Amino acid sequence: MNDTPELDHPAATTDGASAVDRLHAARDAILNQLAGVIVGQEAVIEQLLISLFSRGHCLLEGVPGLAKTLLVSTLARSLDLSFSRIQFTPDLMPSDIVGTDVLEEDRATGQRQLRFLEGPLFAHVVLADEINRTPPKTQAALLEAMQERQVSVGRVRHALPDPFFVLATQNPIEQEGTYPLPEAQQDRFMFKVFVRYPSFAEEFEIARRTTGAATSEPAAVLSAADILALQRSVREVPISDQLVRYAVALVRQTRAGEPGVPDFVSDQLVWGAGPRAVQFLIVGSKARALLQGRSHVSADDIRALAPPVLRHRIVVGFVAESEGVTPDAIIERILDGTPTREDELARDPRFQTIFAS
Repeated sequence: MNDTPELDHPAATTDGASAVDRLHAARDAILNQLAGVIVGQEAVIEQLLISLFSRGHCLLEGVPGLAKTLLVSTLARSLDLSFSRIQFTPDLMPSDIVGTDVLEEDRATGQRQLRFLEGPLFAHVVLADEINRTPPKTQAALLEAMQERQVSVGRVRHALPDPFFVLATQNPIEQEGTYPLPEAQQDRFMFKVFVRYPSFAEEFEIARRTTGAATSEPAAVLSAADILALQRSVREVPISDQLVRYAVALVRQTRAGEPGVPDFVSDQLVWGAGPRAVQFLIVGSKARALLQGRSHVSADDIRALAPPVLRHRIVVGFVAESEGVTPDAIIERILDGTPTREDELARDPRFQTIFAS
């Protein structure tokens, strides 16, 4: 199914104003705890929080040494959630992350029975480090857990903790011996987030902090129950039909060869984003609005999340890729050519064709 996971936990009902206050306060508390350990990376942290409160998962890409592991573990500690780090290697098997049945004997009765030993996947926050270094069979076991939020061993299904949040990392260099995620599996991730090098001022502060004797330990500011309630609040944020049409228009323009799609898209892309991109754009925009203290979604929320939602869901053609065209560059052109106003969308023949197709 293409639906994003629905919340199945009851949460206290709150009006719009209190939901805004709660999530905005939660954001400030988390950022305050992260600031004692993490320097910079504001955009990355914002996208991680949006994904967390939207019940999504994140794929992080960045060179080694940019504190991806430290960021994820610090976030888990500030949220009072269990954390598990799995280092993916070429010899890792599905049972190594999911768990396995073991045969136990009762010494008193002599009876034997199978008992399930949980693997490291049974944690609230799972860091899948260098996911492209493990074979497809193990990648598939992780991605099945992300979608179904459960694992099957034999004929028995085992539910994963809730909330369940996977952060997978990829190293963009040293591609020899790797197993790149297929596009269909990348589609399971809400965002693909680029972790960039720090600025000079940030790197100076990193050097100053990490070479001294002082240390900082984050305090837990939210429980698992708090997060589930806030995730429910995100789904209750209203969004106008106009903005839903805007999100649909953006995604449908990535599908090369479809009616109304810009010529440059058909020339440069061979595959576009599916309906899950629209779903993540909308629910992510709701979370972003609440995190920024607003009870309504704006077009700016959708525009800000278009790159991390779409960049791993579109496939650039060989010719365009050889000319240095990136997914982000194509997304930017689509954003520039798509009006946010309802009347402008309605008057443009190209969008009339897109909506009618």
